[in-house]
Amino acid sequence: MKKLFLLVGLTMTTMVNVFAQTATKEFYMIVGTYTAKTSKGIYVYRFNPTTGKLQYTSTVSGVKNPSFVAVSPTQEMVYSVGETDGDGTVNSFRFDRKQGVLSYLNSQSAGGPGSCHVTTDRTGKWVMVGNYGAGSLSILPVEADGTLGKATQTIQHTGSSVNKNRQEKPHVHSVNVAVNNTDVFVPDLGVDKVYTYKLDTQKGLLNPGKPAFTSSTPGSGPRHFVFSPNNKYAYVIEELTATVTAYRYEKGALKPIQTISTVPSDYTGLKWDADIHVSADGKFLYASNRAHESITVYAIDAKSGKLTWVDNTPVEGKTPRNFAIDPTGNYVLVANQDSDNVTVFSRDKKTGKLKYTGYSIEVSMPVCLKFADAL
Repeated sequence: MKKLFLLVGLTMTTMVNVFAQTATKEFYMIVGTYTAKTSKGIYVYRFNPTTGKLQYTSTVSGVKNPSFVAVSPTQEMVYSVGETDGDGTVNSFRFDRKQGVLSYLNSQSAGGPGSCHVTTDRTGKWVMVGNYGAGSLSILPVEADGTLGKATQTIQHTGSSVNKNRQEKPHVHSVNVAVNNTDVFVPDLGVDKVYTYKLDTQKGLLNPGKPAFTSSTPGSGPRHFVFSPNNKYAYVIEELTATVTAYRYEKGALKPIQTISTVPSDYTGLKWDADIHVSADGKFLYASNRAHESITVYAIDAKSGKLTWVDNTPVEGKTPRNFAIDPTGNYVLVANQDSDNVTVFSRDKKTGKLKYTGYSIEVSMPVCLKFADAL
């Protein structure tokens, strides 16, 4: 009997310790910014998923307008764009996840001006950057020491579309790699197309997919792109019409199944959408609306992939350029570019709805949020 009690006691102690370790696990939030005002570069905060609070950790400076950042698959590296009117850059940093400190390694040309989006392939061996100003994208190798090599390829898009003010030429807005590490989708706001490429991971080349592109509604301006967790569907937020188009993703191709508004039917203001994310359980999709200053919540139908509007939540700031769902799924953090703050919302996992926690931090011109595990 004593042995039984001892065994039960040890089991309970182990369970408590495991629970405590899980409950106290923390993360880093990496913030990309524009440096036009007082921002010095990329900021790192420690995020407590129990309280939803952020603690400043460090800043890395020296890069102009590191507006978009990407974390490597190993989380040992961070990459940023340098978004400038001249030749844009891609920048490499080593990430110390014990101290929460980024160390600059090197920069390479992005292959054009207005670099606005960066990502890695699934192996972390290749970095891809989209250049809004140039309407181009480039792929660069990651060297053994973590530095970036010169681009192995730069692809220039051509054409225009119906909105003469915003679609006078190509404007690549994001680069998105599928879970198979082969299919790459590139929304181009300027020509109303989502381009499809096949990644050659040996040579670092992007070859045209089949089909080479999927056309969006003229004047819609496809911007950011996200896959559903089950990889059956993809969703594209369209900046100029404040819409999201849902696609069935199959055999490297996209087939549109629905287009839905991100703003209420009685809204008459500027349509200026930005970012899009899906919850890890695949049940809800979130989209950010600049000018309307809200996050739209949709429920995702598991069988069809179609969206149903749930709510529009005010962001408690101005110009929600980017946002992120924290790794636990309990919070959504919003980067409000023109009110210089990051606001924190709790997320109801059953309804998908967001509620402002009343907590925010001041950051000058925040425009990208990424999470990484703390060690």
